[in-house]
Amino acid sequence: MASHLLNHSAKVRNASKLLHNERALLARWFSGDAQSSLSNNRDVWKTRLPVSSTRSSVFEPTAGFTKRNISIASIKRGSIIGSEFTGEISQSSQVLSRRCYASASDLPPHQEIGMPSLSPTMTEGNIARWLKKEGDKVSPGEVLCEVETDKATVEMESMEEGYLAKIVRGDGEKEIKVGEVIAITVEDEGDIAKFKDYKPSPSESSAPPAKETSAPSPPKKEVAEESAREPEAKVSQPSAPTPTGDRVFASPLARKLAEEKNVPLSSIKGTGHEGLIVKADIEDFLASSQVSAPSKAKGTTDAALDYIDIPVSQIRKVTASRLLLSKQTIPHYYLTVDASVDKLMSLRSKLNSLQEASGGSRISVNDLVIKAAALALRKVPQCNSSWANDYIRQYNNVNINVAVQTDNGLFVPVIRDADKKGLSTIGEEVKQLAKKAKENSLKPQDYEGGTFTVSNLGGPFGVKQFCAIINPPQSGILAVGSAERRVIPGSGAEEFKFGSFISVTLSCDHRVIDGAIGAEWLKAFKGYIENPESMLL
Repeated sequence: MASHLLNHSAKVRNASKLLHNERALLARWFSGDAQSSLSNNRDVWKTRLPVSSTRSSVFEPTAGFTKRNISIASIKRGSIIGSEFTGEISQSSQVLSRRCYASASDLPPHQEIGMPSLSPTMTEGNIARWLKKEGDKVSPGEVLCEVETDKATVEMESMEEGYLAKIVRGDGEKEIKVGEVIAITVEDEGDIAKFKDYKPSPSESSAPPAKETSAPSPPKKEVAEESAREPEAKVSQPSAPTPTGDRVFASPLARKLAEEKNVPLSSIKGTGHEGLIVKADIEDFLASSQVSAPSKAKGTTDAALDYIDIPVSQIRKVTASRLLLSKQTIPHYYLTVDASVDKLMSLRSKLNSLQEASGGSRISVNDLVIKAAALALRKVPQCNSSWANDYIRQYNNVNINVAVQTDNGLFVPVIRDADKKGLSTIGEEVKQLAKKAKENSLKPQDYEGGTFTVSNLGGPFGVKQFCAIINPPQSGILAVGSAERRVIPGSGAEEFKFGSFISVTLSCDHRVIDGAIGAEWLKAFKGYIENPESMLL
């Protein structure tokens, strides 16, 4: 796939061949001569280009084209040469950059870099940090910044050569909608200074209307707003908490002060334009709290609570919403069995002796559990499926997600085709993925595409037994408890022996997996655990 079509220079000499069997994310038109080099009836991707003297979200075509309103957050596919566009808007396809050539402020040609969509469920992201600074030269493949998505922190790379002229959204900025402008690049180093005071206009942002997202004003604008406020003192009174899902509108300075003073913005009633919370509202609220504090302290019945509000990370938000959705929409049921692990421990000890002799990594009990789960899914494929309303999708690949707890939250990296891999390979991949999860450096391909999940709280934490929440759109998750020694009665009155057992609980989606099918899967899993040599066949 061609990421850019630059049809006016030596970068692409033969555009028609490039687009013969491929698609371009962004087609750049410069003149009629350039357009004529493309033959008719070739499908390409196109987006709006502001070619008038003022910025606009309207595509201004040359002769023969029909004018269309095209959002920067979406792209349309259709025949671009010589006929009217007949494609459909695709909300899932995000335009990551846009070429601009003219504006009311006479800015030179530049590239607007938008917040990319780095996972299927991503609607907004946070800027963790910029690795390039304004004025730096950038080349294709160089990392511009780190973006915190709904799944992990991902490096965002430059798509072409140029200079980073302006960073629109700086380090630590949060809740940036996909497609919203975060930076500007230029081709000529001499154009950098012209973007010193650049600010994207509202029409260039792909963010939803202000009703759904906060629209912070620049600091200078806030000063003007605050100076225009009425001179009499206004005390911001606490208002009813904002309903879940609604956004609180506040200026950047107000947000910063609220974070420093641990003031929940949902408790503040804004006095700015259209209810915008400004810095003075936070200061008034703090002042009123200090005035009321002594009188409240006089009460003998009120117990003071000492607490701290911990900001919720993007990963935590998504984890919370997905698990809540799972419990509310998936009819869970649970099956638990105990499995003897004496033979498994013995086999593991022998395999690790061989691994140490050959310089390989040790095999863990969890590696054996993953292998057993994968083989059981191969034997009972109904459990390797997803509910899709009108049909049940049964997967041919057995991809096992493994729950990994880190300081940044819960991650579930995936072991692909686990049923076809050896124990040493599974062990190596688990270690590498767990390391990347703890370093917050997982890529989308490291966690997407799982068909079943294994969560082990036994070995690391000593949990005896628990029930896990299904990871949608999957239909099953296995919760693994710790091994414990138990007394096993013998045939005689005073005969007994000891053995080690683990408790495992299978959580099932009853829409996909009937009780008997779930029990059949657990029987197969238990068979592999209690006779681990069969996993090596």
